[in-house]
Amino acid sequence: MSLPSTGDLAADVSLQGHYAGAVTRAVAFGVDQTVATIIYALATALVAWLVDLVVSPEVTIDPHVGIAAGFFVVWLFVYYAYPWSVSGKTLGMAVLGIRVVQRDGSPTTPRNGIIRTLVLPLTFLTLGIGFLPIVFGRERRAMHDAAADTAVVYDWDARAARLRFLARQGTAGRRNSPTIAP
Repeated sequence: MSLPSTGDLAADVSLQGHYAGAVTRAVAFGVDQTVATIIYALATALVAWLVDLVVSPEVTIDPHVGIAAGFFVVWLFVYYAYPWSVSGKTLGMAVLGIRVVQRDGSPTTPRNGIIRTLVLPLTFLTLGIGFLPIVFGRERRAMHDAAADTAVVYDWDARAARLRFLARQGTAGRRNSPTIAP
C-alpha cells in the first residue's frame, strides 16, 4: 500500500527513504496493536465456540488468564517478527507508507526482525526513554532499532508518483497544442 499523495510531487518523491517521524510510527503502531488485538479476540472467540460445540454442557472449563496472556504474547511476537523479517512492514506500517530496513538501507533479514521484536517491549519498559531517539536523534532510531541495526523510513512508491506526474504532463501538453481541423 502507499501513503496518499500530498498533491505535491516533489514533496512526495523527496520524502522516500527519509527517516520516519515519531507521529507516523506511533499511528502505525496503534493500527497494528488494534488489528492484532481484534484478530486475537476473534480467534479466541472461534476456539471457545468450537470447544462449546464439542464438549458437553456438563463439563466446565475454567479459562486461565495466564495461559491466554501467554498465547497473546506469542501471537504479538509472530504478528511483528514475521512481517518485519520478510517484507519490512506490518499492516499498520504499510497503511502509513513506512518500512523497516537495515541501517544501510538494505532489506531486513529474519535476524533483524526477531531481534527488533524481542527488544521492542524493553523500549516500553524504560518508561519511554527508549523512544526518545526517534524524536531527538538524527537517524530517528529507537532502542529496538539500535539493537537490531535497523531504521524506519518512508516507503511509498516514488517511481509510480513520477510516472503519474509525467502522464499528467503529457496529457496537459496535448490539450494545449493546436489542433488542425480537416
